[in-house]
Amino acid sequence: MYDGPMSVAVSLTKSPAEVTSLAAQFKALGDPTRLDLIMNVAASAGAEACVCDLTPETGLTQGTVSHHLRILVEAGLLERSQRGKWSYYSLTTTAQDILKSLNISSPAAKSSKANC
Repeated sequence: MYDGPMSVAVSLTKSPAEVTSLAAQFKALGDPTRLDLIMNVAASAGAEACVCDLTPETGLTQGTVSHHLRILVEAGLLERSQRGKWSYYSLTTTAQDILKSLNISSPAAKSSKANC
């Protein structure tokens, strides 16, 4: 059996709901853009980022970035809060656990770029 970090962090379960949820989370992280977005959120000051700060780093339109962020929220990896007209995203505990189990550490926190 595999003896790496995943074997410790993810326990096998027979619950179809838990298996479905985990599959959706890994599917969401399977897209390079979404994986990059979640890592950028993790690296942001306070592990929170505004969509306006995430958009320039991707080279994609704000609408496309928002679409990817929505998928990450639906998968239970990000939480969204509305402040005025801007949406801020932060990691859920589940996302923190998954990144930790995959041995993906966040670089030093980036300061907010205040592109809003």
